[in-house]
Amino acid sequence: MSIMQDSREATMIGRKSDGTPIRRPLSPHLQVYDMMQLTSALSISGRITGVIWSLGLLMLVWWLVATATGPSAYASVSWFMTSFLGLLGLFGLTAAAWFHTLNGIRHLAWDAGYGYDIPTTYKSGRWVLIGTAVATVLTWLIAIIAWAS
Repeated sequence: MSIMQDSREATMIGRKSDGTPIRRPLSPHLQVYDMMQLTSALSISGRITGVIWSLGLLMLVWWLVATATGPSAYASVSWFMTSFLGLLGLFGLTAAAWFHTLNGIRHLAWDAGYGYDIPTTYKSGRWVLIGTAVATVLTWLIAIIAWAS
């Protein structure tokens, strides 16, 4: 008779590189991640930007419903979207969109088997951050120029 209460416990037993036994967690969580590591920070940021995308979808639905409802509803949504808080939200949504997209491309490269070594992982992570900043600023510059003319 086994002394294990749950058969899943067998998957939690492992050894460190020096041979000492350890108990592994069932799944990674915030106690395992070192948030000062670039890879961990980008991983959780990818999840957070996915949630932000969902909030942006709600803003889009609000705008579409207001557009279909009539001029007064559209005017109130337009007022909010052009207010300081609305513009700040749209700017954040733009940054989240670019980050999530570029980080997704990075993950596609990983799925194809490229970029697993640590130096390449850090380099691609930095490029995601730089690309997010540049693409967000360029998007808003183009939008402001188009809006002003």
